[in-house]
Amino acid sequence: MNISNKEFDRIVKETIGRIPEEIRRYLDNILITVKKKPTPEMLDEAGLSPDETLLGLYRGVPLGERSIINPPLHPDTIFIFKKPVEEMCSNLEELENEIEITVVHEIAHFVGFSEERLSELGYS
Repeated sequence: MNISNKEFDRIVKETIGRIPEEIRRYLDNILITVKKKPTPEMLDEAGLSPDETLLGLYRGVPLGERSIINPPLHPDTIFIFKKPVEEMCSNLEELENEIEITVVHEIAHFVGFSEERLSELGYS
């Protein structure tokens, strides 16, 4: 797939609206940014080599690691990487589903959801 940046942004916004409120409520103070692809530093941060695929990345301080003494210095951000997501999908439905799954998994890093909890919510 290869869609315009404007259309991709619209799809991301609509797809986020489909995420159940129980999960979506954590997005109130998280910035969601679409980038064409991850930088080499982002791949390294995620523990991936340059030839591996990264669809999304959470950057920030997870809720369980926060303290009043050391508040986060930067806003929590979820990055969605347009090109890898497009390459993985062959139609609009797959694209929407992959964006939803990616955002939910990145929220899970912020909140501290286990893989078991994600599975219970239908995001395994």
